[in-house]
Amino acid sequence: MQASRQLALLKLLQLSSPTLPVGAFAYSQGLESAVDAGLVADANMLETWLLDTLRLSLLLLDIPVFSRLYQGWESKDMKAVQYWNSLLYAQRETSELRAEDQHQAVALGRLLADLGIGQAEEWKTDKTACLLTLFSLAAVTWNIEKEQAAYGYLWSWLDKQIAAAIKLVPLGQTDGQRVLSRLLPQIPVIVEQGLACDDDQIGASLPMLAILSSQHEMQYSRLFRS
Repeated sequence: MQASRQLALLKLLQLSSPTLPVGAFAYSQGLESAVDAGLVADANMLETWLLDTLRLSLLLLDIPVFSRLYQGWESKDMKAVQYWNSLLYAQRETSELRAEDQHQAVALGRLLADLGIGQAEEWKTDKTACLLTLFSLAAVTWNIEKEQAAYGYLWSWLDKQIAAAIKLVPLGQTDGQRVLSRLLPQIPVIVEQGLACDDDQIGASLPMLAILSSQHEMQYSRLFRS
């Protein structure tokens, strides 16, 4: 029992690693536009930006939908998996954000299929696939507890945003770690509240992020694809 839990933890580290070959390094999720517009210009402004996104988007959308995707895979309810994947895809408010999610999902689908997870095969070419759908499939297959998997997903998201900010603001590595350290205590809170959401509480809209993401499509100079 102890060995299986330890293996599940190691699998979660693998799934949450920055080296996971899904191309996450190429995306900023609107952060590049926020920096360009002067809305994120230092460590304190970055912390505010990330905390707002955690509370107003990931808590109300990503984590509760992840919970339902996890349950769908666990119970082999493919209608539920398809439904929650479609809802999540519809909540990505711009073409760039949809493309980011779909490209990473397809890449993860290919990887999981290569690692022997047969259920990932059909998602390798799905034009509306979401990263969380494949992430939750891997978590269920590798016996990673739902709450722990949610921690890993949020940590991975936060780590990637910090990495993007270090290049964009720019921030020093130490400042980036300070922001990360201050935000880490929020992860258990976000997970607890997100997993407790009822169906009618699910949904998020960040108008400024959507506007900035749309503007990014025409931004003169860009490092990232979103």
